[in-house]
Amino acid sequence: MKIVDIAGGRAPSLSFEIFPPKSTTALSDVKDAARRIAAIGPSFMSVTYGAGGTTADLTVELADAVQNEFRVTSLAHMTCRTATRESVIRQLGELKRRGIENVLALRGDAPVDGSEGAGEFRYASDLAAFIREYGGFCVGGACYPEAHPESPSQKEDILNLKKKTDAGCSFLTTQMFFDNNILYNFMYKLREAGITVPVIAGIMPVTNGRQIKRICAISGSVLPPRFIRIVDRYADNPAAMAQAGVAYATEQIVDLFANGVNAVHVYSMNKPEVAAAIAENISEIIKIREE
Repeated sequence: MKIVDIAGGRAPSLSFEIFPPKSTTALSDVKDAARRIAAIGPSFMSVTYGAGGTTADLTVELADAVQNEFRVTSLAHMTCRTATRESVIRQLGELKRRGIENVLALRGDAPVDGSEGAGEFRYASDLAAFIREYGGFCVGGACYPEAHPESPSQKEDILNLKKKTDAGCSFLTTQMFFDNNILYNFMYKLREAGITVPVIAGIMPVTNGRQIKRICAISGSVLPPRFIRIVDRYADNPAAMAQAGVAYATEQIVDLFANGVNAVHVYSMNKPEVAAAIAENISEIIKIREE
């Protein structure tokens, strides 16, 4: 099933993200985590892609397991920072061979050696256009409710998002955010700019207080005072922080669904227990269709 149809449907959708290991030796553990998350019955599951394409083959293998073993729609990430046309064609061919029809087109992180990479695609919009021309895939892109950290302004960032959707992205998935009002304001600006594709809200349950600095560095997220108080109070108690993080994420998701944001993607960090807790918390809410 295509993600654009899932995200644009009337029923609420809840999906989860997993990431492949850095080597094949740990693949069985990740597959086991993916299997347990798939058993929850998510709308789809996405599989990330390592910096510089370092996990490309494992991304395909894990996406294949999600879709063909665990019977959950799979969304394979693909980055372009170090990609060539030949490498993209090769991977698209492999995905198509395995029946995977959804790709998230990303620029990606810089290679681990700190270089900019020598890829043939400068921006994610270039990759999205290439995949659209290749044919047979539902292509998505990423967006930042608080603007991309490298963008000089949100206005310019939204103009670049318009280029992505014009290039072939039929849905967008947001970077994590911790204040829903930021997303609502962002959505208004997207629609005002003529971006009408479905937007999937990305939610990160913070279950470890030490994650915060890294999260903010990656996403540029602003932390609301009430969230900061939660971290300050519970960060030194792992069990309490995990419970509080799931509760906060659940509250965000309930509010999003209540305000008409029907598609939520949880950055579950290969943690089946986190995915299961959130799914249980909204088990009745997820059944309610938009009138």
